[in-house]
Amino acid sequence: MTSQPITPKPIFGTDGIRARAGSGWLSAAGAAHIGWAVGSVLGNGSNGVCALLAHDGRRSGPELERALACGLNAAGVRSESAGLLPTPGLAWLTREQDYGLGIMVSASHNPAEDNGIKVFDARGDKLADGVQAQIEALLHQTPPALPLDRAPRPAMQEHLEEDYVRHLVATWGRKLDLEGLRVVIDCANGAGSRSGPKALSRLGAKVIAIADEPDGENINRDCGSTHPKALKATVREHRADVGIALDGDGDRCLLVDEKGQLVDGDAILMVLARAMKRRNDLPKDQIVATVMSNRGLHRALRDLSIGIVEVGVGDRHVVEALRREGLHLGGEQSGHVILGAANHFIGDGMVTALAVLRERVESEETMSQLVRAFETMPQILINVPVREKPPLESLPGLSDKQREYEAALGQDGRILLRYSGTENLARVMVEGPDQAVIEQQAQDLADRIQQAIGKHG
Repeated sequence: MTSQPITPKPIFGTDGIRARAGSGWLSAAGAAHIGWAVGSVLGNGSNGVCALLAHDGRRSGPELERALACGLNAAGVRSESAGLLPTPGLAWLTREQDYGLGIMVSASHNPAEDNGIKVFDARGDKLADGVQAQIEALLHQTPPALPLDRAPRPAMQEHLEEDYVRHLVATWGRKLDLEGLRVVIDCANGAGSRSGPKALSRLGAKVIAIADEPDGENINRDCGSTHPKALKATVREHRADVGIALDGDGDRCLLVDEKGQLVDGDAILMVLARAMKRRNDLPKDQIVATVMSNRGLHRALRDLSIGIVEVGVGDRHVVEALRREGLHLGGEQSGHVILGAANHFIGDGMVTALAVLRERVESEETMSQLVRAFETMPQILINVPVREKPPLESLPGLSDKQREYEAALGQDGRILLRYSGTENLARVMVEGPDQAVIEQQAQDLADRIQQAIGKHG
């Protein structure tokens, strides 16, 4: 009997490489190996290529930068560092200042003990699948000797943060005056802790910054877009006009209205789509959203005669659809919004916030008034522990029952059945206008999965 070849486990996830800092690919040796592989593929064998590195507020960031620089150097690629800088700032600088590639050291919204590596090409774009495959092939090979103990730190370029802030101010200052507006910004003790408040202040806002003092351990701890409780309270305390919650690496944001109520990515997409249509800046009267967007977004946009191109989860899929369809706006419920070619398809939490603030100023409406047309549809999510993961459509009667329930829900409801990518769980998500109905449907579908493949005990 001939044995089947073993397929290596993928190294890149949906958004780069992530792990516990100090382990596996996020150890110093692992990061150096990544630097060598990335430099070998994107450096094109040219000694003239220079890579730009940056990191968020984690303690492990600078040392991982140094290890990456060691590997890059072994591949003939020089490296410079922008230090603490948001991921979109790194992507923009890589593109605009002619770096050959960019590498961001960040695990985004993950806790401080994790870290990650995101790679960008010379255009500031995330890597295509084929390029990632070339890098992974090299990562399965033994690299040359990488002298980590003698590796110099990448040359620090302190002016780059200021270049990014000036870019934000220059781009938005022509169409946005925040004079008199009171804005609270929660920086998640992350990459945007300096640049975010600076940009808002220079645009005229009265800025109250919180979670803006990263100490290496406090990134995303009870703050930022994943924990907006403190932001809500601060907005109410200071009677602010709006609150902005960045995530750890600054590529997305959520908002809080003047009443302290959360405004998620779906509501942000609705506000921006409406404004862009009014300005004749919404090609085909369509936007891009992922399958995880709430049906409330679909209903609100339907009332505005705006359609949705639906894609899989992940901003890469959003960007691909924007380019393919020639559209200008897309994003995710998490607050990762992309303003198309006008922003070089770079998701930037501060750009998202400034775009909404422009509509807030021009409409002369409060934040709560801007989003009043958006109403979140009730949603039920049940996780079912499973002992195995056969195709869900193979479970007896499950697909038939799903179709029956979907027909009953109509266009304002939906059902998603899928497995977790990291745990032995089946996820049952049902969304619709009637809470009691979706609870009954979700529980019935979960029970059917439990009976077929549920993990006992």
